[in-house]
Amino acid sequence: MTCLNTAKPGFKPFSHLQHPREVIRQFTPNWFSATMGTGVLASALGQLPIDNVFLHGVAEALWQFNILLFLVFAGLYAARWVMFFDEARRIFGHSTVSMSFGTIPMGLATIINGFLQFGLPRWGVGVIPLVEVLWWLDVAMSLACGVLIPYMMFTRQQHSIDQMTAVWLLPVVAAEVAAASGGLLAPHLADAHGQLVMLVTSYVLWAFSVPVAFSILTILLLRMALHKLPHESMAASSWLALGPIGTGALGMLLLGADAPAIFAANGFAGVGEVAAGLGLVAGIALWGFGLWWMLTALLITLRYLRAGIPFNLGWWGFTFPLGVYSLATLKLASTLHLTFFSVLGCILVALLTVMWLIVVKRTLQGAWRGELFVSPCIAGLKK
Repeated sequence: MTCLNTAKPGFKPFSHLQHPREVIRQFTPNWFSATMGTGVLASALGQLPIDNVFLHGVAEALWQFNILLFLVFAGLYAARWVMFFDEARRIFGHSTVSMSFGTIPMGLATIINGFLQFGLPRWGVGVIPLVEVLWWLDVAMSLACGVLIPYMMFTRQQHSIDQMTAVWLLPVVAAEVAAASGGLLAPHLADAHGQLVMLVTSYVLWAFSVPVAFSILTILLLRMALHKLPHESMAASSWLALGPIGTGALGMLLLGADAPAIFAANGFAGVGEVAAGLGLVAGIALWGFGLWWMLTALLITLRYLRAGIPFNLGWWGFTFPLGVYSLATLKLASTLHLTFFSVLGCILVALLTVMWLIVVKRTLQGAWRGELFVSPCIAGLKK
């Protein structure tokens, strides 16, 4: 009797790749967007105004899984630079893939936030020194992305307004994500002066990022009015604009919350009260601006759905922006004690959960087959 291989092609891992090592060769930083989406979901589930042990357990498990995911991705990307250095460096000249460098520090920021939300209650203040080191590393990467990627846009890459998308935001937004994490971490430091240094640094990071991001948003509005919507493959990018707005609002709320105590401990009591008031007002105003972008992005997505949206890693762009906007909504709910924000925050987190489940399923399927391991910056090169 002849033995036949009856296994279905779809069940064979990496069936779309010529060799398993192509996973490393084709690995790009935009995979870290999965850690951003997973991390923000963990944080949002843990902050729901619902006292549920199961939900908290799911949130903590997601955060722990996210750490593993980040380490795996970091290992794969480091291996690419070691094994395929000449091809890996081509990313700096690519006008789209290079933008995804910003996802690395933003993914790390969600892990830092998780240490404060889940790790601190579980392991105690002993985790704070580790978190502080990780935060300063995140700051360094965010600053580098925020300056070097735009510099390469100005000097090495080819761009045009009609080809512009919201991915331009990714490298510059990383700094304000780090600022929000600094607002969470600062009150946990033992030294009052250290708290002030971190708080002031976080305000600088916020200002380093938000005005530049809003400048890009202004150009993006003009681009969409003149050249209409991007290609269907960039459909998820319509949600990316919500990211800097939601993070900007969340950052101001978090920084303002502990500003009075930190500034007062360093002899600037009056400044702290101003910072708290400014943070709340700015948070509400930015939240309102985010509402416009969210509704607009929803309409744009519905239009794309009519023609069909091809799946790619860009779908993770549906998750993190919605996640940070959900967190800003929940923070306003806990600060203002308004039922409207509590109810809307729960609805947004529910939508985020559904979207995350959809994207995770499609990502696992595409990764198993090897379809998602594609590096545009080396497309066309001989294997």
